Amino acid sequence: MAQSEGVIKYRLEFTGGEPPCGAQLRELSAWRRMLYRLGLIGQDPTRYEGYGFGNISQRCSDAPQAFLISGTQTGGIAELSPPHYCQVLECDPERNRLVASGSIQPSSEALTHGVLYALDPEIRFVMHVHSPALWSAAKKLGIPETSAEVPYGTPEMAREVGRLFGAARAAGNILSMAGHQDGLVSFGRSAEEAGTVLVRLLASAWQLETCRNGAA
Repeated sequence: MAQSEGVIKYRLEFTGGEPPCGAQLRELSAWRRMLYRLGLIGQDPTRYEGYGFGNISQRCSDAPQAFLISGTQTGGIAELSPPHYCQVLECDPERNRLVASGSIQPSSEALTHGVLYALDPEIRFVMHVHSPALWSAAKKLGIPETSAEVPYGTPEMAREVGRLFGAARAAGNILSMAGHQDGLVSFGRSAEEAGTVLVRLLASAWQLETCRNGAA
């Protein structure tokens, strides 16, 4: 089921302000650059009605309940700078509400990121990507899937993430959004942990594609 990527569905209380310090974003931005080059974050006029896709976040070290996240519709920018990130201060999925500040509003998937941070205080990084190859091979690769009836960026998706959290842990800290075309989420105690599972499984998905094409 195709959906418009980047459309914010939660209630947002946003205060303009200074962007995060660049030193806070070095590791996050390095992995974001890699995901962009792999096509897991980006923008394509032929996909998702031309909206940008994918976002990335990290828990704040000085305020563990808060996190930094790439801003809405930054998917098509190759290199993000501090003004392309904002800080989410509060996340209340049951009330479909976020409180954030910065020079740009948070990504449309910020609610899902917030749920994962709330589920485990050791999670420090969350990555939301889009990959047709990974998404279509999720069952074969053992990636747990949310219900196809649940749309992204909603309280229902937040509850689905909570329901699947144990299975996602067992699969290597990853889950697929069956109702959000090509969407997947990974997480970890480090950016390397969250990013490596995506790269490893993407290689497996490409191998499956090669085998199918060879058999054809």
